[in-house]
Amino acid sequence: MSWDVIVIGGGPAGMFGAITAARQGKRVLLLERNDRLGKKLLITGKGRCNVTNDCDAREVLQNIPRNGRFLFSAMAAFPPEKAMSFFEESGCELKTERGNRVFPVSDRSQSILEALQREMRCNGVMVKTARATEILTADGRVTGIAAGKERFAAQSVILATGGLSYPTTGSTGDGYEMARRLGHTVTPTEGSLVPMEGDEDCGRMQGLSLRNVSVKLLDAKGKVLFTDFGELLFTHFGVSGPTVLSASAHLKGEGCRLLIDLKPALDEAKLNERILRDLQMYKNRSMENALTDLLPRSMIPVVLDKAKINPDMQANSLNKQQRRTLVELLKAFPVQILGKRPVAEAIITSGGVKISEIDPKTMESKLVPGLYFAGEIIDCDAYTGGFNLQIAWATAYAAGVNV
Repeated sequence: MSWDVIVIGGGPAGMFGAITAARQGKRVLLLERNDRLGKKLLITGKGRCNVTNDCDAREVLQNIPRNGRFLFSAMAAFPPEKAMSFFEESGCELKTERGNRVFPVSDRSQSILEALQREMRCNGVMVKTARATEILTADGRVTGIAAGKERFAAQSVILATGGLSYPTTGSTGDGYEMARRLGHTVTPTEGSLVPMEGDEDCGRMQGLSLRNVSVKLLDAKGKVLFTDFGELLFTHFGVSGPTVLSASAHLKGEGCRLLIDLKPALDEAKLNERILRDLQMYKNRSMENALTDLLPRSMIPVVLDKAKINPDMQANSLNKQQRRTLVELLKAFPVQILGKRPVAEAIITSGGVKISEIDPKTMESKLVPGLYFAGEIIDCDAYTGGFNLQIAWATAYAAGVNV
């Protein structure tokens, strides 16, 4: 059977591209290598699925550090409000939480997947379990798909195979290889929104979660690469948490440091007063026990080590210079960054099919007529907060409308 459109990949972009194309009256076949759809979608947002961000298109673009301008037309045509309307109208009630993050009311990613599957059924999308191996062409344009020994004829193909993150969900780079064979450039890929490896002090604080802290990522020369405010988690290998994941998108070269302001609500003068009060209150205690109101227990030994203060020293023995060092540490607690964790642990892949080879209004290849791209396979990635899924919806919509 010949199809108008074949979609390769049953993730968010693939499913939404298939729905959009089918709504244009196209006969659509979706090929997914896994035995079920949306495996990666189900684990997003810790299983809750941060489906988009309740902001305008302009703000979405501000949260895309790489190649955001490329998405201007796609995001204008399908902003977050349209994504939210789609799911609400499909029977999936949504709610907005801190940071304008949008989740299903059920707090279950399954609700988002079920809405997409309902719309595919209602619009006649055919789903087949098969691993596409090659995009077929004749005279330079798309003619169909090869999946092993099987052949499927089609006028257009939407390539939505994702990136390299979470390979157990099927994101193993198949789409990159298919695009390369057709002459497309794939920019270097690495993890983005990924935890970072840090110095050995991080392991001493393993499991410690900090809230309402300010972070700065600095390069080897001390230039500020990124700033954020929010949550951070110390792990056995380094640091993680929302602020760290977003910072990882800006990590460049070696010698980078993360500076954490542990008391962003207090300037240095007020923090100094606060420390003086605590030292007076606990003047007969050791320094290790005098800071329990100020810092988490597991962090105190590390802070005192960095400040070169004996933890057994009596609180009333601390001199002015030592107190000054303590203030500076609490306002800029340093973590030496050794690098990113592997791309397999990343939420999203940075890099992909080169944007200069894709029409930004239609997502069609400039090299191969009839070939379209959607989602993570494109060289665009954003911060946490629902922005990456919004890229998936917007690019899939552009591809689906224009096939």
